Amino acid sequence: MVNNSRLTDNFKQLVQFNSVSFRERETADWLIDYLKKLGFQVEEDNAGEAYGGNAGNIYGFLKGTLPGSPLLFSAHMDVVQPGTGKKAIFNQDGKITSDGTTVLGADDIAGIVEILEAVHILKEQRIPHREIEVLFPIGEEAYIKGTNLFDFSKIHANNAYVLDLSGNVGTAAVQAPSIISFEIILKGIASHAGFAPEKGTNAIALMSLAISKIKQGHIDGETTLNIGTISGGTATNIVSDIAVCTGEIRSFNHEKAIECLSTLQEVFEEVTKDTKGTFEIRPDIHMKAYKIEESDDVVVQFKKACEKLNLEGNIINTFGGSDNNNFVVNGLHGVVLSCGMYNVHSTSEYSTVKDLENGAKLVSQLLSQTE
Repeated sequence: MVNNSRLTDNFKQLVQFNSVSFRERETADWLIDYLKKLGFQVEEDNAGEAYGGNAGNIYGFLKGTLPGSPLLFSAHMDVVQPGTGKKAIFNQDGKITSDGTTVLGADDIAGIVEILEAVHILKEQRIPHREIEVLFPIGEEAYIKGTNLFDFSKIHANNAYVLDLSGNVGTAAVQAPSIISFEIILKGIASHAGFAPEKGTNAIALMSLAISKIKQGHIDGETTLNIGTISGGTATNIVSDIAVCTGEIRSFNHEKAIECLSTLQEVFEEVTKDTKGTFEIRPDIHMKAYKIEESDDVVVQFKKACEKLNLEGNIINTFGGSDNNNFVVNGLHGVVLSCGMYNVHSTSEYSTVKDLENGAKLVSQLLSQTE
């Protein structure tokens, strides 16, 4: 059913491209050519131009032979650093690794090759299938920047499957969080630390006091807050006149994430109110939380396909974001599927040939099922 040689050759080829975020040109060109050979109508947008990138999101459409609305499948083109000079090593036990100096790029090359192989299966075996839409975005690793600019009016599907989750094939995530990063700039007054420290307002001291009043880690069962970096000052003999911290908020409840920003505002107002210090909070809302009910058709069809293929059909939540956050915001019923990637965002990342095969089978099964 699966052409193992073609599947692994495509994986090996895509791994070799240096497609870090906003440098996806090689992957985009390869995909455009490949999709056209499979019979897709293909378009590339100009999303990359907004970020100084060299490629846009790739959208494809293939007519089907079964009634029903199209299904959308997606996997992002970009990989994280260190992602230059990658190569896939196929071990005798079926494990696929890098050489240990770079990431492998299974995040998200595994998802891409599984989608492509599924289409091959359907065409070669003349299996009736739904109309197929594919979207291969840029800049997902940079907080889903590519799909932020995608024109979702092009999409005709109701249901979407995003292949971008770690773990064995046969798991779907139906809930993901809002993710908000922030920068806080606190300004004080500089003065000589030896001759006139009393004339200064120490920004680092005020920043430290504020951070000590902020609850970090798990705020509650569905919300986290973290201060990730702090910097400031200019010299050891100058009362620091500036301090900057950055951090991130995640929550399954978008309103709670916004409340955390309000809490930060209140804390810094309290700390600076009787001083000459001033502050500014610069938030960046990267994605909004969603939850898809298990009774939704997109989940029901996933479970049905897993049962047919003797896969586990696990339903989970994930505290990571993906392009599916943008899909749901734009009206799609989407879930994120595991595609057999492990230890992602590290040089110990790996996948397995068996997972790639199962992923292709799962996509082809979803496409060949009737509504």
